[in-house]
Amino acid sequence: MIISDLSKISVNQGSSCGDSSNISVVEVSRAVCSTGSNDSVDNYTVSPGGMRYYIPSCVDAVDTPVCNQVFDSLEKAYRFYKEYGRLGGFDVRKATEKKDSDGTIILKHFVCSKEGFNEVKFGNSDEVVAKGVRGRRTVTRRCGCKAKFVVKITSQNRYYVLNFVELHNHTLASETGRQFLRASREMTVGLRSIVFDAAKVNIGCSKTFSLVKEMTGGYANVGATLRDFRNFDRDLKEFVGERDGQMLIDKFRVMQETSKSFYFAHEVDAEGHLTMLFWADPVGRRNFEIYGDAVSFDATFDTNKYNMIFAPFTGVDKHDRCVTFAACLLSKEDICHYNWAFKQFVKAMGRNPVVFITDQCPAMKVAVPVSFCGDNDLVPSKHRLCMWHIMQKFPIKVGNRLCKETDFMEKMKKYIWSSNLEIEEFENGWQSVIKEFNLEDNKWLADMYEIRKSWIPSYFRDNPMFGLMRTTSRSESENFFFGQFHRQGDTLCEFWLRFESAMHRQRNETERLDHESNSGKPNTLSRWFLEDDAADLFTRTIFYKVQEEILASCLEMQIKRMSEEVDGVTQLDIKDVKVKDKLFKVAVSRTHAVCSCKKFVMCGILCRHAFCGLKQIGVTKFPRSLVLNRWMKIAECGTSSQSVALSSDFFKMEQVSLKLTNLWFDFRQTLNKAGVQMDKLDYVHKIIKQITTDLENCGGDGADFSKRDHIAAMVGEQPVGDVSILVPNVCKNKGNYFKRLISEREKALNKANKRIRRCKECSGTNHDSRTCPRKKTGSTDARADNQS
Repeated sequence: MIISDLSKISVNQGSSCGDSSNISVVEVSRAVCSTGSNDSVDNYTVSPGGMRYYIPSCVDAVDTPVCNQVFDSLEKAYRFYKEYGRLGGFDVRKATEKKDSDGTIILKHFVCSKEGFNEVKFGNSDEVVAKGVRGRRTVTRRCGCKAKFVVKITSQNRYYVLNFVELHNHTLASETGRQFLRASREMTVGLRSIVFDAAKVNIGCSKTFSLVKEMTGGYANVGATLRDFRNFDRDLKEFVGERDGQMLIDKFRVMQETSKSFYFAHEVDAEGHLTMLFWADPVGRRNFEIYGDAVSFDATFDTNKYNMIFAPFTGVDKHDRCVTFAACLLSKEDICHYNWAFKQFVKAMGRNPVVFITDQCPAMKVAVPVSFCGDNDLVPSKHRLCMWHIMQKFPIKVGNRLCKETDFMEKMKKYIWSSNLEIEEFENGWQSVIKEFNLEDNKWLADMYEIRKSWIPSYFRDNPMFGLMRTTSRSESENFFFGQFHRQGDTLCEFWLRFESAMHRQRNETERLDHESNSGKPNTLSRWFLEDDAADLFTRTIFYKVQEEILASCLEMQIKRMSEEVDGVTQLDIKDVKVKDKLFKVAVSRTHAVCSCKKFVMCGILCRHAFCGLKQIGVTKFPRSLVLNRWMKIAECGTSSQSVALSSDFFKMEQVSLKLTNLWFDFRQTLNKAGVQMDKLDYVHKIIKQITTDLENCGGDGADFSKRDHIAAMVGEQPVGDVSILVPNVCKNKGNYFKRLISEREKALNKANKRIRRCKECSGTNHDSRTCPRKKTGSTDARADNQS
């Protein structure tokens, strides 16, 4: 029955299927094969039985095995045959071996990867359906190839070729297909380092593979496939596994041993799972000593696979840039966890910050006063709330129509954001606006007025550096910066590596700004010698702000009154043309200046009114009492907490990675000089082979540095014995993707931006064409007509 069916199909479709008499061997000519592949494909012999046997033809004689050829070791013999297979177009695997009584291998077979046959397993389809799992589709690669390479030991413990069979019963890989052979694919130390280093700056395997392709000149030159890159990334995660928390703590302990200024602390729950982690490196602690007068704190999410919140402590450096003092990972956003983190911060830094800025998180409102209190003779911190977060709530709490269609917000912002108002002026202005718009009964406005001392600038005018940060925008900027490095699926070890990479970029940017400030002097725009002195003292960014105040003092100030000098002090009443209905009182001397706007007290930068007074009394040199160390070029000089240099062993892998990168680019530069001239390329190839031979003779073998050893050198050794610190439990906080609180305003905006779907029948918006009332009415009428 089957033969007759095949015959019918053969007749109908003009095929020889089912009729063996019609099958003939089609010989492929060289001319046709050479256009699509190399000569190795069509270099074959035909046995008397009609079987084709293929022979690698594009391999040089020096790379082809011969009988009685001697090798110094079994590994060298295997590598030689593997290279021969790579050039010939087939893969090699190790097979049978024979050992003596001492366990020494005296006979070894290396065969083609298609030697033998696969065991065919017929699965039960009913079991597959019952499990609901689709089996992986595989192909049969083995076809009983007899090609082999047999070596035997000699009396001098060397190995010679006992037997060599070069005939294959299958086609060999073409020139374009050799790159996918296992012999051609190897994640070398260089490739592993590239994948690892790219991951530290949040470059995935796919982009890294494309980058290496551009570096090497083509995908065939990479030496691995995209799947190999991804498998190595998988191996990294598997190497860490359930030892994630323990490995990170062990790494911190090593860093603390090599640098006593590195501080860290951690806590675990009753079951041993990591719940809290805090760290501060020597550079961060030194920066806090200089710039720690104002600290912003805000949590960010989705930086690790456990959904622990990541919260950096952020300040402002001498270039007016964000600087990270310390950071922590917390499993919860509650009072207990924040209180622990804040106390560890004080313990690491040795003092409280002058002002601590957060949003209106209820847990922080309780934890900040308790943690940054006056215990141990420390000056308590002032807790300041972010003004931006409060101002964003006005349309929600007061009404969008009132804020958008009236001048309510314009009048309110006039009193809220101004730093020139005294406390009494602000309170009178607030009350007048509230009364004008009949908002005396608004509870939220009443609550904000009750806590006005924690967010209105008028209440911070007399406190040093309290005007440096009025919002948590610095923390928001830092969260965005770290978000460019971290990924949600990172382990803690990967998180730390990415954090280090982010800190290196931040500090490298600081070094660049230091170089620019020290290498050149900015142009001055006035003829006042005091401006030249300021250019020598301040960093470039701060100088431009000082220069703006100096120019304004010359162009926008009006002196209404100037008293006689009394005890070296001159009193002035100055009118600022950009500030209406305000007269600033200034007291200046040759060495100091005080202004009623109090900008120098709040921000550490002298105001334009004081500069106007200094100019009037003929001061030509910047008074040193008006120069804060935190804004100077030499701000780091004289700090007590100097960073301690880490040992060279700790940075060994970083140095190895850098050396590999330099070697790679030097090699590319050499190839560029060789160009496309074959004689020069042959010379380069000859030198490379000579270097390889010299390294082998010296006993150097990169294979001894296994993948596991390389991973351990990159992410840290696995802990020996039982793991005492378990990985954190997956957390559910308000900011991650599990449970993010969405405000009514955000819901309304999303709804407004959502595309409106309309019915195709009647263009209605509350249904679709399947449930259209018109269609139902039409079908009812049609039934009535049929019945009638």
